[in-house]
Amino acid sequence: MDRTLLIALFSLLLAAGSSFAQATTAIPDTLNRVDEMGRRQGYWKVIAPSSDKPGYAEGALVEEGRYAGGKRVGLWRRYWPNGNTMSEITYQLGRPRGGYKTYYPSGKVEEQGSWDLDRNTGKFLRYHPNGKLAQDFVFNQEGVRDGEQKYYHENGQLAVQVMVEQGKEDGTLKRYTADGQLQQVAQFNDGVINAANSKYIRSVPKADDVKVDPKAAPAPAVAPTETTNAIAFRENGYNTLYDRQMRISQQGDFVNGRLFDGKRYTYDANGLLTRMQIYKGGRFAGDAVITDEDRQ
Repeated sequence: MDRTLLIALFSLLLAAGSSFAQATTAIPDTLNRVDEMGRRQGYWKVIAPSSDKPGYAEGALVEEGRYAGGKRVGLWRRYWPNGNTMSEITYQLGRPRGGYKTYYPSGKVEEQGSWDLDRNTGKFLRYHPNGKLAQDFVFNQEGVRDGEQKYYHENGQLAVQVMVEQGKEDGTLKRYTADGQLQQVAQFNDGVINAANSKYIRSVPKADDVKVDPKAAPAPAVAPTETTNAIAFRENGYNTLYDRQMRISQQGDFVNGRLFDGKRYTYDANGLLTRMQIYKGGRFAGDAVITDEDRQ
């Protein structure tokens, strides 16, 4: 064969090989792609409106992340209607696993920790809407609280400190007032309080020094949408309850499942705090003054 013809054929083969290599290595990451089996693949964005995405403006980004074989993988971000980040959750094979953060609509961190499928593991931190630390927990690999657990007042002062073993209080519990004074010391054994070795060092502080009208409206029942976070609700004891948007809805001492001494919080359609109701002895005692710190 002619030498010139051989060189020409060789050059064509090199060019074809180069084009094939480029075609196989430069596949674009198409947005919202579905493969031939109907599985979601690659990078996806969920855009409003949608029948199950009320409150979002037309074209607003609701969430984004990657799929592999129809399952979520890696970091997924979800957004509030105002555009601020709502959550950052790590997925493996479609299930939450790894570090995560959730945020209030204001943009401040709400909670952070690690998930293993359907349970918290390791260090867990939750914050008040004003940015102050609210809970400092430790979970074991089974998703049960285990170790020293701490609660904090909205002003940042330590509220409760207790050791927990396999989800049950064990040892000494100390409760403090919002100004840092020791209020209660209680002894627990396997989740059961030892009343003989427990005492209030100072009385529970009242929000207002007023007499409660015995005919005043009693505290309403806890709504099905209200829930505690990471701990079981105490029908007789101190609780912090949250609504569906994880805003504080009730906080204080409960008796027979109803708020006895504490506050109820009400928010408007924009998520702003509009009312704080004081309850004493299980009955409405008046409204508290809402401060700038409360609104944060």
